Amino acid sequence: MVNYSGLMKKRVAVYCSSSTAIEERYIDLAFGVGSAIADAGWELVWGGGKISMMGAVAKGARSRGGDAIGVIPTKLKRIEFVDDEASELIEVADMRERKGKIESLSDAFIALPGSLGTLEELFEIWVGGYLNFHEKPIVILDPFDTYRSLHLLLDDLDQEKLMKPGQRGRVHWSDSVADSIDFLRGRL
Repeated sequence: MVNYSGLMKKRVAVYCSSSTAIEERYIDLAFGVGSAIADAGWELVWGGGKISMMGAVAKGARSRGGDAIGVIPTKLKRIEFVDDEASELIEVADMRERKGKIESLSDAFIALPGSLGTLEELFEIWVGGYLNFHEKPIVILDPFDTYRSLHLLLDDLDQEKLMKPGQRGRVHWSDSVADSIDFLRGRL
């Protein structure tokens, strides 16, 4: 989408859970992130599902008049219950293509609490940034300290000298939506 000045709007990808067994606070967090992305004048890029946090982040963006661009593999359309209200829905062949498409569409990334899929997406984009395949900002938004064990693991890897200098600093850890948006605003 083009904004009033004729420039392309910035796009922020959100990685998050699609689990329907999570607490409501995670759904509320995702909705708030989507709302904040739209309020900042950015477009949301997400996995295209309408359940759980995935659905909430898109609903949040749309509730504030924002665009939500979904990217979903054909095989997952029924599993993740495709969001037919997406501003744009891009169907891809598989997860590798999904991750690549989300990366190419996006100017920044926010990882919310999630499980294996969220972590896979986060680590891939994190490593890509560290290796200079992109210079896009990455935020880990963790207001409930869900990733405390990840912090400890990274501390251990650092202590064992398994992490390279600069790897940890490639992402911004945040505990609030406002801080996350402010951080991205300064880099987009």
